[in-house]
Amino acid sequence: MSESNPSAGGDGTVLLRGGDIHSPADPFATAMVVERGQVAWVGSEGAADAFAPGVDEVWDLQGALVTPAFTDAHVHTTATGLALTGLDLSDAGTLGEALDRVRAYAAGRPGDRVLLGHGWDAARWLERRAPSRAELDEAAGGRALYLSRIDVHSAQVTTALLDLVPGVTGRTGYDGSGPLTDDAHHAVRAAALGALTPEQRTDAQRAALRHAASLGIGSVHECAGPEISGEDDLTGLLRLAAEEPGPRVFGYWAEQLHTAQDADRIRGLGALGAAGDLFVDGALGSHTACLHRPYADAPHTGTAHLDADAVASHVVLCTEAGLQAGFHAIGDAAVDTVVTGVRAAADKLGLARVRAARHRVEHAEMLTPESVAAFAELGLTASVQPAFDRLWGGPDGMYVDRLGAERAKTLNPYAALLRSGVPLALGSDSPVTPLDPWGTVRAAAFHRTPEHRVSVRAAFTAHTRGGWRAVGRDDAGVLVPGAPADLAVWRADELVVQAPDDRVARWSTDPRSGTPGLPDLAPGAELPVCLRTVVAGRTVFVGPGG
Repeated sequence: MSESNPSAGGDGTVLLRGGDIHSPADPFATAMVVERGQVAWVGSEGAADAFAPGVDEVWDLQGALVTPAFTDAHVHTTATGLALTGLDLSDAGTLGEALDRVRAYAAGRPGDRVLLGHGWDAARWLERRAPSRAELDEAAGGRALYLSRIDVHSAQVTTALLDLVPGVTGRTGYDGSGPLTDDAHHAVRAAALGALTPEQRTDAQRAALRHAASLGIGSVHECAGPEISGEDDLTGLLRLAAEEPGPRVFGYWAEQLHTAQDADRIRGLGALGAAGDLFVDGALGSHTACLHRPYADAPHTGTAHLDADAVASHVVLCTEAGLQAGFHAIGDAAVDTVVTGVRAAADKLGLARVRAARHRVEHAEMLTPESVAAFAELGLTASVQPAFDRLWGGPDGMYVDRLGAERAKTLNPYAALLRSGVPLALGSDSPVTPLDPWGTVRAAAFHRTPEHRVSVRAAFTAHTRGGWRAVGRDDAGVLVPGAPADLAVWRADELVVQAPDDRVARWSTDPRSGTPGLPDLAPGAELPVCLRTVVAGRTVFVGPGG
């Protein structure tokens, strides 16, 4: 891609031409004009000639694809940056390899007060067990180490870190040798993250946002909260995003409201809602998701953090304050708790008022036909992570280990949600799964359970426009005149209109239908490469060839 009169863009007028513009305004568009941070025109190459003399810049796309920038609807930005720059065990194949990496990491960072690592998953290791505390004590050389499991709902830590948290042995979720969960985990995580300097935290946030921009992500929904990160972490991130070019950041603070003053305080943080990871339960991998029936590999039903009355009270207060409410709910019992609570709030305030607030449910993995219908009725947005199925689904995956084959195959029913009219917003839950927008679209379209698959176009829309709709913006995430000029330029192979099989309800694949094409995302096909990312008309990333 080449350009004349190159600049960062933003306030000037830019003509993009000679490519494929993915726009419902013109399915055959090859050119677009961006002015004052908005899309001003989309059309044909011939018509672009009339604009060329009056613009400040011309970008010759050289056949590249232009799409709306992606929105990742569930991110933990600081943790993502720490995983990018720190100890990442997500691809460790064995327990022994993980311990070797801990030794090397500890040796290479002699000045760190607390060592931080992430991403271990014993379900994928040959040993099928977590590291013991004694093993980590040895590998870390007796230093304080916090090592979160891939789902971030449990962590193994060293004795030296426990010594920094008085009373931790009496907290719920404490284990004398194994990973910590619940309150014990939250306490040691707070201690570990509290050891970061403001400079370390900002560096991690900056690294995460730059990485997101390099992947064509134009905005992220930061899911912060008192059990995840401090208020300073959220306000610092929002300040960084406002001051430096990069993806937009929409912040959520996951704290339960008890009074109207609580809502004022959360709004004062800059958050759109008391939402995100407001935990109704935990996670399947850590055996803390709340189920109606016991786990297949554990004699209990997980952990419940909120009941339906608490959900109802929170939704009422948020709705009255003009804030979004939202909850983390994974297990079927947790999802039903949310549905029961939101319905009670609707009975009190009126269904139309609750629907208009666009409250959210994060993850929503274990859904029944009844809960899907309730999401549609109550106007709940399902903020989902298709990479969970790619990572843990299938006959040999963690879902089957935890739930058995019959329950596992019901998880993440994206097709049923779309058929029922439930708004979908796609994300990664990074660093639980990596920032990977095209991979996320592929995971939804080629779900391991065929009946849950959706078309590539539907998944792409949920990962672009869906994220904007989830924050209350219906005018964005699509390249039409008047929309924000948040876009990405891609090197991609032939464009197609694709659905994984005939069971998927889809738009016509006949080229004469005028449906805009997208890259071939079939398993094994090469994913598009980001050449440039633009936010509000301003270039925030340029890659080789961009």
